[in-house]
Amino acid sequence: MQTAFALVAAITVNAFATGAVAQPTDYPLSLTNCGRDITIDRAPQSTIGQSATEIIYALGLADKVVATSVWFSAVLPEFADTNSRIELLADNDPSFESVVNKNPDLVAVQYEWHVGPSGIVGTHEMFADLGIATYTIPADCDTKDNTTSGDGTRTGAFTPSSIYKGIKELSAIYDAQDAGLELVANLKSREANAIEMAQTLALPNDITAAFWFSSADLQIDPYMAGRMGAPGYMMDQLGIKNVVQSDEEWPTVGWETIARADPTVLVIAEMDRRRYPADNIEAKLGFLRTDPVASQMTAVREGRVVVMDAHAMSATMRTIFGLETLAMALSTFEFGS
Repeated sequence: MQTAFALVAAITVNAFATGAVAQPTDYPLSLTNCGRDITIDRAPQSTIGQSATEIIYALGLADKVVATSVWFSAVLPEFADTNSRIELLADNDPSFESVVNKNPDLVAVQYEWHVGPSGIVGTHEMFADLGIATYTIPADCDTKDNTTSGDGTRTGAFTPSSIYKGIKELSAIYDAQDAGLELVANLKSREANAIEMAQTLALPNDITAAFWFSSADLQIDPYMAGRMGAPGYMMDQLGIKNVVQSDEEWPTVGWETIARADPTVLVIAEMDRRRYPADNIEAKLGFLRTDPVASQMTAVREGRVVVMDAHAMSATMRTIFGLETLAMALSTFEFGS
């Protein structure tokens, strides 16, 4: 499953008392990012993707965004007007030339397969040769091996701590630490509230789930969430077992295998991207209604299908939104005795 040239997704920063006072950034700022030492000489102008764009907006720094690229879904409503005035480089992966032609100081990305040792947009060295710094959100490299095929393999379970780390580092890069602290506090509060709500539900002790992101073709094996990525985190927090036990981020798993495991709940991704036929939520729902195997799963027959923002299924700040979505859906389902 290939995903967006982006960093993370965010919510609007609300006034939230953190009790902490941040120190201003003392440039040059040195960080260790995904095993590399990087130096930021000043608060940069950036060329970045959807998720990073939204966090920069949320930090009140829209004037630092010189262009965007690769949008899974519409920008968050509160940023629609701002975003409409910023250039979109590409609906999907931007070219190296289109990025550097915007003369950014920093290229911030969510995935190493876009900008990394073998990045399809460019390598760190290609950008460094032009004096452009690159930054990868830690969620894509902390506890993750991206040298494997596809979207990488988790070497340890994802937790939002790597997202919060990324927010704090980005806020330091832009000398906006107070806004970063407020945003992290807001997200942590929402995370705790979602978990607390789920704990009040009378869920079955043996509840299971599967997360379907997309399929390269509806007639072949779908991309399902492995056990240690963002969906795995959601399930762990809500007391749900993932029927897919692979450590790969998004392994392909046959519908016959999924049907034999017969998950209690099926979560499916909704997005505006149209790289694959199954990116379309209506195509997913149609498949589940008509496929002779998938249609017989208990979750499908009993209507326990959850539609979730695709970006929430990746290791982004929208993972907290996904946690809320899943907890709310569980509160509406009926489970057999």
